[in-house]
Amino acid sequence: MAEAKPNITQITLRPHRSLGSFGLKLVLGAIVAVNLLIAALCWAYHAWPVFGFLGLDVLLAFAGFWLNNRAAERREQIIIEGDAVRLLRERRNSRREMQFNRRWLRVELEVDEPRELVGRLFLVSHGRRTEIASFLGADERQALAETLKAAIIRPKI
Repeated sequence: MAEAKPNITQITLRPHRSLGSFGLKLVLGAIVAVNLLIAALCWAYHAWPVFGFLGLDVLLAFAGFWLNNRAAERREQIIIEGDAVRLLRERRNSRREMQFNRRWLRVELEVDEPRELVGRLFLVSHGRRTEIASFLGADERQALAETLKAAIIRPKI
């Protein structure tokens, strides 16, 4: 008789970014075009110091979008298989893995009831608190906490 494989639950979390690469190029192109137009007008009226500040404006916009896209490359994966719960965190070139025992694992969500605020989400085991899904919104963290609690609880037979 073949042994039944335990159920495997896998949850992959990624930050949401609404602007793709084409949209990013379009927005940056529009910023450059508008700033060049304003810079040309200022140059024509001999207000040449404005030209440098407009270049700084473009550089700051580029840096902001670059940092935003870099942060979007994060990924967290939670794999629940048998008694093992694995948390895989990936960033550009680094990968970190943590392993928990399902029987000792607890899911904690910080909630401020009077003000109706949802805070951080943690996996807690043996006194160690590991924050997960920090890039998700409050409603998404709350839904994830309920999903994880249901996945971790195993029927006792």
